[in-house]
Amino acid sequence: MNIHTGEKPFTCVQCGKSFSKSSKLKHHMNIHTGEKPYTCDQCGKSFSQLSKLKEHMNIHTREKLYSCGQCGKTFLWATNLTTHLKVHTKEKPHSCYLCGKSFSLLQSLKLHQKIHTGVREYVCFGCEKTYTSAKCLKKHQRIHTGEKPYKCSHCGKTFSQSANLKKHERIHTGEKPFKCSHCDMRFSVSSSLKTHERIHTGEKPYKCSHCGKTFSQSANLKKHERIHTGEKPFKCSHCDMRFSVSSSLKTHERIHTGEKPYKCSHCDKRFNHSKPYHCTACGKPVKYHLLKSKEIFFIKVNPLESIPEYTRVEASSPDNPEKNLNYTKF
Repeated sequence: MNIHTGEKPFTCVQCGKSFSKSSKLKHHMNIHTGEKPYTCDQCGKSFSQLSKLKEHMNIHTREKLYSCGQCGKTFLWATNLTTHLKVHTKEKPHSCYLCGKSFSLLQSLKLHQKIHTGVREYVCFGCEKTYTSAKCLKKHQRIHTGEKPYKCSHCGKTFSQSANLKKHERIHTGEKPFKCSHCDMRFSVSSSLKTHERIHTGEKPYKCSHCGKTFSQSANLKKHERIHTGEKPFKCSHCDMRFSVSSSLKTHERIHTGEKPYKCSHCDKRFNHSKPYHCTACGKPVKYHLLKSKEIFFIKVNPLESIPEYTRVEASSPDNPEKNLNYTKF
């Protein structure tokens, strides 16, 4: 009778969710306990619910009958194909009435709405962190267990999430499924495509809270904000010097290691960074090996204001020493 009355007298003591039948509560409790009493006799995989085992058995007993006409991907069920087609059409019919965000799947919308309601039914007993779905909880628990069930067939590297394995395998296959809608550039991960497309659109969604300057990438904003905060998180392993960006640390550590990866194109001299010379007046780095190239810099400085005005660059030539004189501003 609970079906007709809507009464749900059976309540989970872990998360408070209610059910109309005791059997449903029993099945639900398997999520919290981690118990998986239903095992596939074909491959040994276990499930918390009988319905999930039945779905899984189709993998062994049925062919993939439903094929996508856009990319050729096949599916066991017609509903899965219908869902997949929204990837190509970019259709997102399910909208959140609280914030307007749209989703291609109703299930994704329901999970999203839990952000607004604050409902988090799934609790990790390792650290008491809560999640809005059993899937998210399962992924999280691998942090505690160290489980990495997804193995690369090319190199044997293992991953805790199937999505990370898929991204990794593109290194071996060279697959770049994400194409820019503005040019012919292709990318192996969608995030790289999104970042690239901002070159075309000019979008700069990341804004500095100190000065209002905007950036196309969050990493660039983070670097910029260190100018304001003075943060220098990168410390030299050889001395006490600290740096705001990792590239500066890498260049600095070459002083200690003696590494000189940059070679002059005119001679065999090598340098530890790409701007090997420094101006004796202002300390500004000079990119090219100017002395070996027979170029001499003359700097005119106002001694009262200490402002470099103009630099005359004289490129000496054995045929015509007066040739190629010009003036350039520092």
